[in-house]
Amino acid sequence: MHEALLNGDKKIAVLGLGYVGLPVALAFAKKFQVIGFDIDPKKIKTLKEGIDPSRELDSEAFKNTDIFFTSEPSHLKNAHFYVVAVPTPVDEHQIPNLEPLLLASTLVGKALKKGDYVIYESTVYPGCTEEDCIPLLEEFSGMRCEADFKVGYSPERINPGDKDHTIEKILKVVAGIDNETLEQVARIYGEIITAGIHKAPSIKVAEAAKVIENTQRDLNISFMNELSIIFDKMGIDTKAVLEAAGTKWNFLKFTPGLVGGHCIGVDPYYLLHKAKEIGYDPQVILSGRRINDAMAGFVAKKLVQILINKGKSPQASKVLVMGITFKENVADIRNSKVIDLIKELMTYAMSVHISDPLASQSEVAQRYDLSIVNTISNDYDAVIVAVNHKEYYQHTIEYFLSIMKDGPVLVDIKGIYDFSDNRMEYWRL
Repeated sequence: MHEALLNGDKKIAVLGLGYVGLPVALAFAKKFQVIGFDIDPKKIKTLKEGIDPSRELDSEAFKNTDIFFTSEPSHLKNAHFYVVAVPTPVDEHQIPNLEPLLLASTLVGKALKKGDYVIYESTVYPGCTEEDCIPLLEEFSGMRCEADFKVGYSPERINPGDKDHTIEKILKVVAGIDNETLEQVARIYGEIITAGIHKAPSIKVAEAAKVIENTQRDLNISFMNELSIIFDKMGIDTKAVLEAAGTKWNFLKFTPGLVGGHCIGVDPYYLLHKAKEIGYDPQVILSGRRINDAMAGFVAKKLVQILINKGKSPQASKVLVMGITFKENVADIRNSKVIDLIKELMTYAMSVHISDPLASQSEVAQRYDLSIVNTISNDYDAVIVAVNHKEYYQHTIEYFLSIMKDGPVLVDIKGIYDFSDNRMEYWRL
């Protein structure tokens, strides 16, 4: 397979052209012939113009690539090496939603030919590839895995907004249904990954490795969030505590905050789901999730307390929330915990304005029925800096005073600033 792809005799198809699939597809397209597939025709139209809808990649990333973008499933039959990079979200009950993954498996199954390879990059629980995906591939292809086609798993490690750790520079974990698959997948990915390849002993090991990467981060952040709640009750500055503790060489430097996004706020639920399925009720993982999911409520309640202490009525207060994306320096608003914060503030009947230099006004309106203000006024009772976009670091205390009226309150969720001025109430996690 490796030689046939290099020679141009066979093609790679990447299914799902989001923040994971598109960088993978374009990286492969610098070495191989690639079919970039997505079910969204509007996205395909934009990609054909050399524009990344998520604004993660610039136009240079599309240059010198051999890629054909399509939303037509019949074109998948022209490929022989399939990479599935569709999203794996959770539903409103925090249950894994495998519909995109199962649909992609069905489409690939219908296109499979003898000798083809299918590699999954989507984050799943251990066992999902072999228990949920392979049966669909076999059903719709009429063939048998291992005997007629091969399956592998290579978990994505894309970090949205990170311009340093690009796909080529991130060590790649690969796994295969057998040794032959493992070696072929390692060689093919090795053509585009300069950081190196780690060969996992099985697909389940690779699946488990991916899901615990983000679960570990989730738990560490939940610990920081719990500390921030405790220290707030004690009147101690959490950031100062962490800076002091961080002087020890083996102290892990995590910070408190709202935990959203497609990975940290989602992946633990996949592990929780599988653990409960096999009869184990996780304690630590679930506890961490509860803490992180409750932080928006904690911040909103804290602001209400501060306003009341300053003689202000929360119901009559006007609040500006700066930043609505799920993390800093990205335009993606999906799975943003800032939305939870805004909803919490609205339960207190506050007038909430939203600003963000990166988020799309139309997408915010369509997805959340919220509006981004075009002009920031000068009569806010409080300002919440919810996301640490690079544009916000330049703001001074004078700037915040200029957009607030008497008795101003600044809530700095990510601890960007370090203000100490009796003209303004300053609070951070």
